[in-house]
Amino acid sequence: MTPLRQRMLENMQLRSLAARTQESYLAAVQQLALHFARSPDLLTEEQLRHSFLYLRNDKRLAPNTVNVALNAVKFLYLHTLQRSWPLRDLVRPPLPQKLPVVLSVEQVWQLLEHIRLPHYRACLSVIYACGLRLLEGVRLQVSQIDSARMQLHIRGGKGNKDRAIPLPERTLILLRVHWLTHRNPVWLVPSRSPTGDQGATASVPMEESGRKSAFRRAVQEVGLNKPASVHSLRHSWATHLLESGVNLRLIQLWMGHTSPTTTAIYTHLTRNAEQLASDALEQLTSGMP
Repeated sequence: MTPLRQRMLENMQLRSLAARTQESYLAAVQQLALHFARSPDLLTEEQLRHSFLYLRNDKRLAPNTVNVALNAVKFLYLHTLQRSWPLRDLVRPPLPQKLPVVLSVEQVWQLLEHIRLPHYRACLSVIYACGLRLLEGVRLQVSQIDSARMQLHIRGGKGNKDRAIPLPERTLILLRVHWLTHRNPVWLVPSRSPTGDQGATASVPMEESGRKSAFRRAVQEVGLNKPASVHSLRHSWATHLLESGVNLRLIQLWMGHTSPTTTAIYTHLTRNAEQLASDALEQLTSGMP
């Protein structure tokens, strides 16, 4: 690791950036260095401008990805190199406002039934049953299960926030049965070795990439005509709760959203809400001549 990379990593840690953000920023700066075959602290303003034009016009990266790269390089300049940001007039690409993909309850169970490996199925099932992010589901620990209060405790989630989520009884049973297959004292879904080790002595959780691949394969096998991903399970959970009459504020707390505006997007996805709105409009206009 170069001194510059180490310094940037330490600065991100001091500012409590999430681990995933640190990885993304370091990768973006590394790609910048590789593109010009020189250290990023030696690049000119014109080279920086060219690099972002290359990402947008040649590589045609998504706006979110370009913005991550922009934030990474800006962090490098402001906090690690302690220089002024030279691209003040650089316009950020607008982020698309897309509604999340939501599955029906039946589609969720159909997909989970097509997950072949039991440890993948157990992890994806708890991700849906508790509305978790993928990394939260992958890194679940035995100590996070509160069976006395029937809660799942998420520690250091996105934004470094803790939260407690209701744990359905059937999900608790599923986790207990799955834990008996490996009996790891720390991880609920531990890493498994190629030799078939059940993970009893694993010191790390299983990689998240396998779950993504298994879910994509299930989507193809079911023939689902939706661009669903593992994160769609979380979106579906929130929408299903809202359709069942759960208060939006509670859903916000369980999801770990800072702003209710973020959670309110699910009101656009619920069939009940749309039907109530349509009925209200019909009633309002029923007296029209």
